[in-house]
Amino acid sequence: MKTEELIGLLTQDAPAGASLGERLARALVAAVGVSALLMLATIGLRPELLAALGTARVLFKIAFTLLLAASACAVVFRVGMPDLAVGARARLLVAPLLLLCGGVVAELVAVPRDAWAASLTGQNAAFCLFFIPVLALAPLGGLLWALRSGAPESPGLAGAAAGLAAGALAASLYAWHCPDDSPLFVATWYVIAMAFVTLAGGAIGRRLLRW
Repeated sequence: MKTEELIGLLTQDAPAGASLGERLARALVAAVGVSALLMLATIGLRPELLAALGTARVLFKIAFTLLLAASACAVVFRVGMPDLAVGARARLLVAPLLLLCGGVVAELVAVPRDAWAASLTGQNAAFCLFFIPVLALAPLGGLLWALRSGAPESPGLAGAAAGLAAGALAASLYAWHCPDDSPLFVATWYVIAMAFVTLAGGAIGRRLLRW
């Protein structure tokens, strides 16, 4: 049987696609709940959160991570269905990228040049690199488990999309604790942590999602 015929058999029934979407949604809700409880039980919310929410930097950080998480999840919900194009969903990722670039430019304009290094380094870079991947474990595992019921044309790409979504969800949770608010910090350490989860998801997906 040719690959095209096999894909057609796997995707010709509408309930199969709906089943994948339902599995992804359930896995996402459960996994985010687990990660949120883990964060609250360990590091908790930042003490001055209510006051911090009134600052542009904190609002930017939360908006960027949530927008990236939503965009990446939209890609994941499409990438497991081989009969549907991923390109349109993938273009959604441009929005958080533009937001991040805008935040970095605004920070460079607002902050004196001699303070750039301190803003980028922050105080919790190492912990950020550690804890975002930890918070991403449940979402990554849940999304990969759900994607196994689909038929992604590219297992590595599907795994990477799940990794990006998991990393962004974890970053959006960690943002409510992290006291480092500079867009330079977010663009460096948050992005590195999410990139690590994305690469891990791609590597796992290549093995786990093959069919």
